[in-house]
Amino acid sequence: MPFYHKLGKIPPKRHTQFRKENGNLYYEQLFGTIGFDGMSTNMYHEHRPTMVKEIKKQYSIAPKIAKDNNIQSYRFRGFQVPQVEDYLESRKVVLTNSDCNIILSAPKNSTEDYFYKNTDADEVIFIHKGSGKLRTMLGNLDFKYGDYLVIPRGMIYKLDFDNEDNRLFIVESYSPIYTPKRYRNWFGQLLEHSPYCERDIRRPEELETYDEKGDFLMKIKKKNEIIEMVYASHPFDVVGYDGYNYPYAFSIHDFEPITGRIHLPPPIHQTFESAGFVICSFVPRLYDYHPDAIPAPYNHSNIDSDEVLYYVDGDFMSRNDIAPGHISLHPAGIPHGPHPGAAERSIGKKETEELAVMVDTFKPLMVTEEAMKIADEDYYKSWLE
Repeated sequence: MPFYHKLGKIPPKRHTQFRKENGNLYYEQLFGTIGFDGMSTNMYHEHRPTMVKEIKKQYSIAPKIAKDNNIQSYRFRGFQVPQVEDYLESRKVVLTNSDCNIILSAPKNSTEDYFYKNTDADEVIFIHKGSGKLRTMLGNLDFKYGDYLVIPRGMIYKLDFDNEDNRLFIVESYSPIYTPKRYRNWFGQLLEHSPYCERDIRRPEELETYDEKGDFLMKIKKKNEIIEMVYASHPFDVVGYDGYNYPYAFSIHDFEPITGRIHLPPPIHQTFESAGFVICSFVPRLYDYHPDAIPAPYNHSNIDSDEVLYYVDGDFMSRNDIAPGHISLHPAGIPHGPHPGAAERSIGKKETEELAVMVDTFKPLMVTEEAMKIADEDYYKSWLE
């Protein structure tokens, strides 16, 4: 995040002696991205964060590709992804390229007997169903329906759910997740025309600190494999930190839509960005108010990006036969637009209650075998009259 946060106990100066009551040193760790040039946080541990007792099994979780070069529009029925007991096993990659993975997940249980760390990618976890607590080495965040959880790469975390009915839409990004440049000044502050501001962003305010040695199982994702390691001290042993690199939450319900007299293009919905894609939020809003406006989107060609739209709730005025949990994929190279009758139905309407998350990627997406299990292969014919 491009603004400063601190939590717990820290010394007055970086890289100086910081001692416990017994006179022993706390262990400082710089947690940063892009070498020493990106966002970073300085944290202080009860124990050395480098103590590994055992390296156990290593296994592949690489997605199996069904369509490497895809130009077909698809609808995927996301709620048909079965519930799975374990959080990591529940994560099913449905679309992928060299910049990101788009994942559906329906975990029933919390991550109780292990900790997780994704060393490759920042994660944006959208909570479609469920509530609970994200627990991390830099503090905890409560989450509920409509929340985006932004978790930087390398963050050690657990997800504790309140019950078994959970549905998550997850985007893994191989480059850092940022707030959009168009909304920031040169200091990183969100500007007046931004659809959200720093007040809407929830930072960790509860720091769990365990001064505990033992055997702590860590599952680490690296290069599409899970590597299991046993740490010699509890990963949540941080007594304090400060910096710019930490997990945070933002609710889609706090996104303030930008509207106009005539239909505005999708970038007005932009919420996050990375080097390889953008994430947008479609929220309840007033429709265009020119007397001759057509609120439904116009036909447009995806020449440079694949468009993925995850339908969350409400009435999706541009699509026919769409339900919560569905995903539409409109690949680069072909035009798409409102379904037959949608433009006509939208005329005269004053507002929409739709809720959806869009991911536009700048490289083509490959379709996985998991996606084909829930695919409507006739969706591309749905514009025929």
